Amino acid sequence: MPIIKRQRCGRPKKCRRISLPREDRIFEPLGIAPREMKAVTLSLDELEAMRWVDQLKTSHEAGAKAMGISRQTFGNIIGSARTKIADALINRKAIRIEGGSIHKEEDDESSHSGI
Repeated sequence: MPIIKRQRCGRPKKCRRISLPREDRIFEPLGIAPREMKAVTLSLDELEAMRWVDQLKTSHEAGAKAMGISRQTFGNIIGSARTKIADALINRKAIRIEGGSIHKEEDDESSHSGI
């Protein structure tokens, strides 16, 4: 009898608005050979959420509104991002920033902070 894989049938991820440049970045700790280095991947929407709360000092509600998502989703994104950053800093892992379910906003003075 063949094995049938079941796919999760959740809601598709809603695109998040970001004003950061859409470029992949990587930050690596010093003194670890590249082939021995482990990495965590931070999505662009996680970085954008951190920018709103930790750099711009806005509320979760204001950050969620700016990104076009619910406050609950915004809180989940922030929690995930902070867990990944803490793991990377404590365990000397590289931080790779890439991808995510995003929509790049055109440069707009009200949403751009220069990151």
